[in-house]
Amino acid sequence: MPEPLLAQVTLPPNLVEHAEALIQDGRRHLLGIAGPPGSGKSTLAELLAASLGERAIVVPMDGFHLANRELARLGRADRKGAPDTFDAHGYRALLKRLRQAHPAETVYAPAFHRDIEEAIAGSILVPAEVPLVISEGNYLLLDQAPWAGIKDLFDECWYVAVDDQQRRSRLVNRHIRFGRSQEAAEAWVDHTDEPNARLIAAYREHADRIINWSD
Repeated sequence: MPEPLLAQVTLPPNLVEHAEALIQDGRRHLLGIAGPPGSGKSTLAELLAASLGERAIVVPMDGFHLANRELARLGRADRKGAPDTFDAHGYRALLKRLRQAHPAETVYAPAFHRDIEEAIAGSILVPAEVPLVISEGNYLLLDQAPWAGIKDLFDECWYVAVDDQQRRSRLVNRHIRFGRSQEAAEAWVDHTDEPNARLIAAYREHADRIINWSD
């Protein structure tokens, strides 16, 4: 869902028109929106889908977070959000299914719930008649295993760029909102979110469109 502090932000110019151009033939198309943590990609995806109404639905990559119990077993709980803390193969399989869905098939996708910090299967219903699926996430543009080739499953993949200080402020506020102290929130951003952000930014030139967006 969009960040509460960004709820009144308007879309950058012409993005709705670009999205509409993808679905003129009436077939199912996939649009990816990538960007580092706190860039506003979730908000952009939700606002874009709202502008398109029943013609679009958002299926975030975050639904493929590994469960907290599994992260603890793997020793990765303190790096939650890093590339190896997601089920990339499951995400790839869902994207393929969404592209190839039978005209009468409804697809159910998982969604990540921040209030419990877990993904729940079957949370998002994607009716067969919806022509545009928008999927936003951190690692859509990576070309390293197991993420390599995921970009090719999208008709277009955009990258959301934003001022680093603004992005960091959003992240700290988000972590505080979901229960961390100011000190703990800043530490998590420094040691977990920012290394991921640098990795994601290294692949921004792989995007079909770079969106410079700030409120």
